[in-house]
Amino acid sequence: MTENIVTIRSLSKIYQQGEINVTALNNISVDIRSGEFLTLMGPSGSGKSTLLHIIAGVDRPTSGECRVQGIDVARLNESQLADWRNQNVGFVFQTFNLIPVLTAYENVELPLLLTRLSRKQRRHQVNTALDLVGLGDRTHHLPRQLSGGQEQRVAIARALVTSPSLVVADEPTGNLDSHSAQEVLGILQTLSKTAGKTVIMVTHDPKAAAFGSRSIHLEKGELTN
Repeated sequence: MTENIVTIRSLSKIYQQGEINVTALNNISVDIRSGEFLTLMGPSGSGKSTLLHIIAGVDRPTSGECRVQGIDVARLNESQLADWRNQNVGFVFQTFNLIPVLTAYENVELPLLLTRLSRKQRRHQVNTALDLVGLGDRTHHLPRQLSGGQEQRVAIARALVTSPSLVVADEPTGNLDSHSAQEVLGILQTLSKTAGKTVIMVTHDPKAAAFGSRSIHLEKGELTN
């Protein structure tokens, strides 16, 4: 039986806007299995990105518990949390967030510069990640020399280069045409099915969600299924 990589219990997140409290998440409890490709669905403002950010250690809950690989990430201090994210989480966003003056290779290498790996070890991991997303022949290309789909694949390679156990993606196909979106979703699916990565993706598109192994729906900060 596959173990849970994420365990969430009675999780709530409340933002304060002036004198008004806005509830983004209300008493959420959910388990996510290791190697699962989970999609978070719901309308804008439903809390799906907030939930993703808490799981990834980017945001903290107001109350409740979010354990990832047994660690309650909300209890880590900022320095511990930064180290934990760099070692355990790969991020893929709707905007590719590539640095324009760096090549594909250099963009992918960036997270490794925070590690103690040698240049030779970094080179091996960067080339492996770029090969995995089908861009081994684009290592010296700048972002402006790549298509949108290729840029997002570079971003996925950058997310994978530290060998994280968890890959989080927030509307990763939002800026892509249909063909490029299918390619990117296929890569995320393969990461889950063959590489054993746990992938959690926010999307509002049912066609994108179909690539996942399971979907959960949020509405006004609550699970609806």
